[in-house]
Amino acid sequence: MTAKRNSKLVDILLIAMMILPIVLCILLQILFKPASEGINVEGAYIYFTIPMPIQDLPITESQVNSWAVMIAILGLCLFLTRRLRTKDVSVRQHVAEWMVEKVEGLVGENMDPHFKSFGPFIAAILGLSAFSSLLSLFGLYPPTSDLNVVAGWAILVFALITYNKFKCGPVYYLKSMTKPVAALTPINLISEFATPISMAFRHYGNVLSGTVISVLVAAGLGGLSAAVLSFLPDALSSIPLLRIGIPAVLSIYFDVFSGCLQAFIFAMLTMMYVSGGFPGEDYYARRDKIKAKKQNGGN
Repeated sequence: MTAKRNSKLVDILLIAMMILPIVLCILLQILFKPASEGINVEGAYIYFTIPMPIQDLPITESQVNSWAVMIAILGLCLFLTRRLRTKDVSVRQHVAEWMVEKVEGLVGENMDPHFKSFGPFIAAILGLSAFSSLLSLFGLYPPTSDLNVVAGWAILVFALITYNKFKCGPVYYLKSMTKPVAALTPINLISEFATPISMAFRHYGNVLSGTVISVLVAAGLGGLSAAVLSFLPDALSSIPLLRIGIPAVLSIYFDVFSGCLQAFIFAMLTMMYVSGGFPGEDYYARRDKIKAKKQNGGN
């Protein structure tokens, strides 16, 4: 009985771990972020700044909300993977297994077999991106609307792409810059650095544009409502009736569908670029050659 009670207590703590970070972010916004009137599209609010030797470090909504999302995702993962068993499988275990199977299937379909263990990284990208975009449903600033955040993800992916391109050695990598002809070397170099830039701006631009469109439509409906209902008494004409329902429908697209779609696209591009930059045939041939040389030397 005590073990069962302790298990329920742990479940409650993990659920609180998923919810409390978001609640704290909402409280921080209420306490520190000044209220605005009318159309107001601005960047992440700066809570405070830490003095640094070279450049001061601002602590913004993007950073705080990103940490809240990471803590919530950690709580969700711990909650879903508790009490795993082979018999009498719980609903949460079915959900966890379904998520793992889908991500591993996605990796298997889009990446070289060399990257079969890449599933957790892709799952992390999907979860962090999707949940960050969904914060706008709670009135919070989504970290994916901050170019600094998304650019950091793109730089990490760029490092993975470059690392895998070096699998056959630096000489092979430098030679690949001259293909198909040496005259295209400058273009190949530009394309290398264009990859993280395009990934960052694509994700950031789509999420931010959805936020801007939602704000503009809501403001426009408010003005239209006042104009259409101007014949009513002031108490009734001041109620923005046209803003009831329509912005919510738009939010389903821009905040839910579009946010999850951009997370999926970013993950797909990650798999495509990392796997596409990996010189599979040459790497396996080089590995087999080294292995055969070692065996001959050992004999």
